[in-house]
Amino acid sequence: MSVRVEFFYDLSSPWTRLAFHNFRAAIAGRDVAVTWRPFLVGGVFNAVNQSVYESRANPDNPKFRLSFVWLKEWARLAGLRMNFPSEFHPVKSVHAMRFCCALAEQPEDLLRFSEAAFEAYFGDARNIDDPEVLEDIANACGLDGAALKAAAGSDAVKARLRANTDEAIARGAYGSPTIFVDGAFMYFGNDQLPLVMQRIAMVEAG
Repeated sequence: MSVRVEFFYDLSSPWTRLAFHNFRAAIAGRDVAVTWRPFLVGGVFNAVNQSVYESRANPDNPKFRLSFVWLKEWARLAGLRMNFPSEFHPVKSVHAMRFCCALAEQPEDLLRFSEAAFEAYFGDARNIDDPEVLEDIANACGLDGAALKAAAGSDAVKARLRANTDEAIARGAYGSPTIFVDGAFMYFGNDQLPLVMQRIAMVEAG
């Protein structure tokens, strides 16, 4: 029986970019059923984790400064480009996450678009707050960008994004990525992926 995993993510988060890549590599060949859940990490911060904004307001904080050093070391370890922070940081992600929600019923397309958008923002330093840029990203990975942009503006998609964000908050999320294994066990961030994989193995073992 497949192990169920829910992966709540926001395209604007550099640690999520790492976890999105590393988690997919870790579960390759495993019987893991993943539901990819786009949400708004800014909505989560506003609700339960405003300390994030306080740390950004003090860029001389040693932990804040070193986090960018560690981020690029993690990216090098994963073989990913990490041109971050860019001129667009911190980027608003509402448009980008609506594009993702519009693909929620097509998981393969959602993964393809998400990977391309991560690479556009963190590799090419493009502005993923711009719907025209998002449309171009979608076209470049074989999707119908114009149709996706139209769908992303629908009331149903906007409601889905709000619902995903509200659900994550209600279940205890405080940042991106937030990962649930077997419905109940919550993990956060790229550095907790070993714990995610350990939990998956425990569920597999019964």
